[in-house]
Amino acid sequence: MSEQASTQSSTKQRRSRKTNITNLENGKQDRATQRPTLDDIKGWKTYWEQQGQPWRTEPEVEPERQHYLSERRTITPNIEQGLYPFKDLKLARADIEWLLATHDNGHGPIFWRSDNDRRRVGLDLRGADLRHINLRRLPLAYMRGGLNLDEWLRATEEQREMAAVQLQGANLRDAQLQGARLRSAQLQGANLRVAQLQGAHLREAQLQGVDLSRADLEGATLDSVTLSDETYGSVRLPDVKWGGVNLAVVEWGHVARLGDEQVARQEKDREGKIKDKQTRVNEYKGAVRANRQLAVLLRDQGLNEEADHFAYRAQLLQRVVWRLQGRPLKYILSWFLYLLAGYGYRPLRSLIAYLVIVFGFMGLYFLNAHFVTPHLRLDEALVLSVSSFHGRGFFSQDISLGDTYARLAAGEAVIGLLIEVSLIATFTQRFFAK
Repeated sequence: MSEQASTQSSTKQRRSRKTNITNLENGKQDRATQRPTLDDIKGWKTYWEQQGQPWRTEPEVEPERQHYLSERRTITPNIEQGLYPFKDLKLARADIEWLLATHDNGHGPIFWRSDNDRRRVGLDLRGADLRHINLRRLPLAYMRGGLNLDEWLRATEEQREMAAVQLQGANLRDAQLQGARLRSAQLQGANLRVAQLQGAHLREAQLQGVDLSRADLEGATLDSVTLSDETYGSVRLPDVKWGGVNLAVVEWGHVARLGDEQVARQEKDREGKIKDKQTRVNEYKGAVRANRQLAVLLRDQGLNEEADHFAYRAQLLQRVVWRLQGRPLKYILSWFLYLLAGYGYRPLRSLIAYLVIVFGFMGLYFLNAHFVTPHLRLDEALVLSVSSFHGRGFFSQDISLGDTYARLAAGEAVIGLLIEVSLIATFTQRFFAK
């Protein structure tokens, strides 16, 4: 009996411990899934991750706001009247997160890699005010921020503008924008670094001052986009994944300088602080890279004149890099090639340099002829200058190697040799070293 009682007591203890452990685990789970307070930002991030929505970072919007957004979502779009669910409505990131989570009757956002999701219609944000808000890393694939192609072709210019989403200054870094309709979208000054824009429709979009660093534009359409203006500056393009984007439909003639160069030439950062030397070097290097990458891509698509412009800008910026790095020999040589031939992109300078040297020495020969023999006529001085420039100077028997004529001719021959070598190297690199 004692052994049986002992066994029953042990069994009860094990069951009791098991029940306590289970209750403890359930308590932990309840606390983990408990909704945080509104001011607990870190708690909300953890909460959303546990809910399988790691792209959400903000506290959930209040029920009254949810009701209002739900009512707005039921509005039937009307292109002729410029009527859309969130037209002219200022939305915050929390609003967008809630709209994405409840999109398509609770099915949630669209993800590019899902074949099933690609058949769905994206969140309709046509005409919405998303200026200067943080949309970083949000799943906005197939977002409707403008008209589709058929609608856009039939619409008037005013109707196109009314449908365009307002994204000026918005932070869209690393956002998922694959297949998004962004025709005529206002994106001036937006941050699209590392954004996924595969297949996005950006026809007539305003991209002035937009940072597209490392963005993926494979299959995107850039017809008639605006890339530069005086207010926002130019678009930034280092390390963009172009993926066969047709650049012939872009008006590159309006882009005098890429935004990368404009940023690099500013002595102060966005906070108004003076940039340190290493920061300036890195920014100039990035600008050199952006211009060269764009030049190569443009040349591959047969846009040689446009490519020459950006390749030339890259050379100018590289000279600044050498100056900042304290490499005087390369800097001086680069400056010489710039003055002589514009790095091969300004051939008229070479002709001007040639004429200046030839006629300059002609004047020296003619001036010297007034003081010593033989006395040269003006045309004879010109012939002597031309032949000396090319290292083929000739003299009469009355002139010795120590005479001023011979010394001037030797100096002109050296200058001519340097210019010829520089021109050969510059133009060879210009036309063959692609």
